[in-house]
Amino acid sequence: MIEIQSRQNAALRHLARLGRERKYRRSTGEMLCEGGKMLYEAISSGAQVRTLLVRAGREDQLPPGLLERAEQMGAALYTAPDALFRLASEVETPQDVIFSCRQPVWTAEAMDGKKQVLLLDGLQDPGNLGTILRTAEAFALGAVVLCEGCADPFSPKVVRSTMGAVFRLPCVALPLREAMERLRRNGLPVYATALHEDSVPLGDVPLGRAAVIIGSEGRGVSQDALALSDQRVIIPMAGRAESLNAGVAAAIVIYEMTK
Repeated sequence: MIEIQSRQNAALRHLARLGRERKYRRSTGEMLCEGGKMLYEAISSGAQVRTLLVRAGREDQLPPGLLERAEQMGAALYTAPDALFRLASEVETPQDVIFSCRQPVWTAEAMDGKKQVLLLDGLQDPGNLGTILRTAEAFALGAVVLCEGCADPFSPKVVRSTMGAVFRLPCVALPLREAMERLRRNGLPVYATALHEDSVPLGDVPLGRAAVIIGSEGRGVSQDALALSDQRVIIPMAGRAESLNAGVAAAIVIYEMTK
């Protein structure tokens, strides 16, 4: 394990840039992860761990054999004192291990053969996106499609929120029209969640083979998505609230689709 002694260290700067810069994540094809649990999830899922940094003196706090497994899989291992270690993380109290790994690559073909698909239309909040991906993976949803305007699924906040689902759930980035054309070729009707005079309750449409669109936190589902959808649906609510948080709405939709 190599000891980092300078803030100019290339590995340290690499990790810090992965946390800050979306463009850099795209160019390297890597993402920044944090914590022993995420490292376990990455290794168990076969992700390619590249650069791994441990807080000095905390090596023994990680699950036994985890660092050895990462090194056997080709990871470069580093350690750094606390003051330098913190430079690699975006959070105030980082966990004891920070690492980079290759981003999962899912093509449009990952949608084929899936019975239930969730489309996200301009969903911009990283916390909501991470929660949705975690929920979708927990209920074994077929795939999630990120259409135009969505948050970066490989930003540190999204990755943390997924709790490892980012390594396993098919998550496809695709323009809305192209995604809907592919879904229809696969025989899936597409429903859009929207409060509208012709909307029907979610439970009134067949969801065994279907795709559902969730819109952005501010404007909801876009006009293009509404126009292209087969039916508009609502989540019935008995209270006085007009709408739900996008992450909560998606969780209810996912549950109804997969129950």
